[in-house]
Amino acid sequence: MIPCLFNLGTGEIVVVLVVVLLLFGAKRIPELARSLGRGVRSFKDGMSELTSDPTDDKSNKTDKSDKTE
Repeated sequence: MIPCLFNLGTGEIVVVLVVVLLLFGAKRIPELARSLGRGVRSFKDGMSELTSDPTDDKSNKTDKSDKTE
C-alpha cells in the first residue's frame, strides 16, 4: 500500500486529476500552475522581508548614503 496525500488512494487522486483536466482544459492548467508558482514566490519574498533583521536595513542605508556623497 502506497501512502498518499491526505489519506487518499490512487484511484481517488486519478479521479480528482481527471475532473481538474475536464474543468480547466489542457491549455489552462500550465497557466494556473505558473500563476500559483508566482504567488508562492511572492509570498516567500514577503516573508523573508518580514523576518530579515531590521539592523541590516539600516546598515545598508548608511552604506548607500556614504557611496552617493
